[in-house]
Amino acid sequence: MTSHPYPPEPFRIKVVEPIRLISREEREAALKDAGYNLFLMKAEDMFVDLLTDSGTGAMSHEQWAALMRGDESYAGARSYHRLKNAVEDVFGFKHFAPTHQGRAAENILAACLVKPGQWVPSNMHFDTTDANIRARHGRPANLVIDEAHDPENRHPFKGNMDINKLKAFVAKYGREQIPLGMITVTNNAGGGQPVSMENLKAVSQVYHEHGIPFFIDSARYAENAYFIKQREPGYANRSVKEIAHEMFSLADGMTMSAKKDAIVNIGGLICMNDDTLFQNVKNELILREGFPTYGGLAGRDLDAMAVGLYEGLDEDYLRYRLGQTAYLASRLNEAGIPTLQPTGGHGVYVNAGAIFPHIPNYEFPAQALAVELYREGGIRGVEIGSVMFACLDPEDNKWHYPALELLRLAIPRRTYTQSHLDYVADCLIAIKSRSSKVKGYKFTYAPELLRHFTARFEPL
Repeated sequence: MTSHPYPPEPFRIKVVEPIRLISREEREAALKDAGYNLFLMKAEDMFVDLLTDSGTGAMSHEQWAALMRGDESYAGARSYHRLKNAVEDVFGFKHFAPTHQGRAAENILAACLVKPGQWVPSNMHFDTTDANIRARHGRPANLVIDEAHDPENRHPFKGNMDINKLKAFVAKYGREQIPLGMITVTNNAGGGQPVSMENLKAVSQVYHEHGIPFFIDSARYAENAYFIKQREPGYANRSVKEIAHEMFSLADGMTMSAKKDAIVNIGGLICMNDDTLFQNVKNELILREGFPTYGGLAGRDLDAMAVGLYEGLDEDYLRYRLGQTAYLASRLNEAGIPTLQPTGGHGVYVNAGAIFPHIPNYEFPAQALAVELYREGGIRGVEIGSVMFACLDPEDNKWHYPALELLRLAIPRRTYTQSHLDYVADCLIAIKSRSSKVKGYKFTYAPELLRHFTARFEPL
């Protein structure tokens, strides 16, 4: 493919799904009915849905063909073995089991390893990983580099873990209080920012020097590998698949939501090398997901995932994929709308705190921006800020707020065109022109964990 700053789609559109922009009055009523929580709204009321890139992508004709090959046998289906071969080829771990999605893999791993009071360090845990650790009365710890908290800093690998912080953390708590260590690639909570191979090697060394099992949260591993190819010296002439294989060779295991870089609508993976741990994982999996060769999925889902793992590594696709986010960010930045820099992989993260400096974090500026974007143009994004990540610290009984208040515009894979992104940009530009008039929100209901999914709000 010829060089172009924003490459065109490397596919033709074969099937279309109609979408409709409902009236402003209907949008206002829908917001109120959902308690101003976009998770609680009807998908049919969305015009452009950027809530998540998880399971929302378009499958290819090869994946749809694979669905028809699905073997629905309960145990040892051909579909399982086709997926097993793909997983071994791409990731290289000794053991693997499918799950119905990534959070199920996290749940099972936490059930097997995390005991009350223990800590699990990472660069930045995302919401479900954080919650699964807390649900076992463990403590997640985020040790990302300081540059990650500066939205204007253009560090090429802002997902990196701070090695000095990690060493100090391990020295403080010791192996007995750290049952496993993790890292997330790319770093979703921090703007879809990649982790360098150099950093992965250093993290692996620290964990392994202290006998701590190292697991990678690898939902967007292909995007991370492509960033390494683009930005890290010595990798320009390596294939994305080779880079991915090297990444995972540094770890003892992985969890994965296949709904991202395997481009399927449902499914996840858990992989590892340890025989004893895998036996415990299988026991947990049987209780929660199903037999270890189907893991809560239909055979056709396993087959679609086997194909998607390879399609997600295609470099023409990845060039287009990351070009989409770069294009939307460029449109916004040209209009003076601040986004987290540099642009990450799967989405554009708008700095809501900078757009609404008059709204304090306890009045949820990113939630306010999410609501305004739907009100303006029927566009759904998701708050990545104090609704999602503010927490009450049990040690000091104080609320701790995240460093950044972000609106994530996650772009589904192979789903929207450049004209859709232009429409999103135009709507945000319209909001910026009246930003001083926008007010914050307060909870009318909020659960203890993962409150952003089911909370309800009212405007102040």
